[in-house]
Amino acid sequence: MLLQSIGNRGIRLGTLFDRAADRYPTNVLLLDHDLDIAPERGRAMTMTDAADLVSDFASRLWRAGLRPGDHAVIHKSNAFDITLLAVAAARIGVVPILLSPHLDGGTVTALLRRVDRPYLITDAAKLTDSLPDTVFALTRRVLLASGSDERATRLAELAGAPRVPALELPYDHPTLVTHTSGTTGVPKLAVHTAYSLEARYRPQALATALMRRREPVAIHVSFVHSRLFTALAISLLRGFPVAVLADADPQRVSRLFARLRPAVLEAHPNTYLSWEQLASDPLEPLSNVKFFSSTFDALHPRTVRTLIGASRRRSPRFGQIYGQSEIGPSVARSYGRRRSPEADGRCVGVPFPGMTGVRVVSRDGRRPGPSSPGWIEVSSEGRIRTYLGEDERFQGQADERWWRMGDLGYRTRWGCLHLMDREVDEIPGFGSTLSVEDRLFSRIPELSEVVIIPTEGGPPRPVVCTKDDRPLDRALWRTAVAGLPEMAEPEQWRQSDLPQTATAKIKRLELARLVGADGTSGEITADERAGEPA
Repeated sequence: MLLQSIGNRGIRLGTLFDRAADRYPTNVLLLDHDLDIAPERGRAMTMTDAADLVSDFASRLWRAGLRPGDHAVIHKSNAFDITLLAVAAARIGVVPILLSPHLDGGTVTALLRRVDRPYLITDAAKLTDSLPDTVFALTRRVLLASGSDERATRLAELAGAPRVPALELPYDHPTLVTHTSGTTGVPKLAVHTAYSLEARYRPQALATALMRRREPVAIHVSFVHSRLFTALAISLLRGFPVAVLADADPQRVSRLFARLRPAVLEAHPNTYLSWEQLASDPLEPLSNVKFFSSTFDALHPRTVRTLIGASRRRSPRFGQIYGQSEIGPSVARSYGRRRSPEADGRCVGVPFPGMTGVRVVSRDGRRPGPSSPGWIEVSSEGRIRTYLGEDERFQGQADERWWRMGDLGYRTRWGCLHLMDREVDEIPGFGSTLSVEDRLFSRIPELSEVVIIPTEGGPPRPVVCTKDDRPLDRALWRTAVAGLPEMAEPEQWRQSDLPQTATAKIKRLELARLVGADGTSGEITADERAGEPA
């Protein structure tokens, strides 16, 4: 689209911290954890410190033999140094491939096979706990961010390597590879270029353009997601102090936010759901937030209403952006305090003018609508270039400039896009499961998660989780489901047992298989519900 392409020279990922240091050398980057690659650096760095650290590890990677055009798979324990190592690799022209710390060893091995003998950056903990020995045969060399293993090279051993100047590859050259959520199986490897990432940056930058003062920004986004890189670029290149969180635990977050007083928050929808309790926290950790942002899925109206209500700013806003790993931010909608409790949470917004386009394609010859949703397709210059090792699969989903999202929905006469369901999660004759889940959240305050899944030969079954795993109030449940499509009795699970992706999405198909297997995996037993020992 025009406004994404004009003057687009690429995001220049490898020099992100250098440029931030040139503009705002004393601006601060805060962490809630220690870096595995440099614990001595502590949890607060200036932009100058961060740029120096990236340059140092870029030089260590060069000394290890990595060269422009090589692939470096980064799969290590969860920490912000995943991001720093990716920027360091890009600084010397290496293409980083980021794999979530939450992926199991078998999935990592399958993804390694799609790459032609890459370098692997991991740590001793991963080699011991989850990665099979076959990773050594599939890679050119294994480098360790922490710990030791006689079969691998420790990055610490390469300290003092001569500094290597930053390299810049053409803007249409691959600059980063991330993976899709994997909600329907083995994730796909999404290839981003500097150009496509810059195109994604532009619509997202609109939000911070409204911030007149350089106030703190807090980010809790998966370290292997492309959104983190654009969020950092938006904030750091404008001089906003940034706090990056690895831990979303509400109690820890409350203490951190009480000190930091962030004005901007960026997090996953399910993270915001768990942060609802911060709204009633006596420390008032959300009181200074002016802008909440989420770039992944539609949020439940209850969550939006609760968090905005916790802010003491004059006109706080909740910016919801609908997008996908393959296409970036596509559709947006903003909410304020006046949002009705009955507002339709499935209305995810309108395209960015001059940047993205949306259309809904009929599946049955009828005009797409609530009773006959169509395929949602998006056009954007932020679209990935291919799936690494699976180009045929990518081409099968792309239609010239249009990209099929795998979601079902329709557009209103005013142009608002309504998201009904994922295509693979549609339950014929039931209507929108997502819409029903929204209503249940609004009617039952104790719910912390609800997922409606199909069953064999019967009505769909809700899998529910409650705050602190308290027993579900069955009488309240029966009142809440009145007027909703027929459902089986709910099955209560511990939230920690739900299968989740790196961005905290629930793997619905896997959950359905678990429930269908024996009906007990992760389910809270009757004795536990009654408060008795299991």
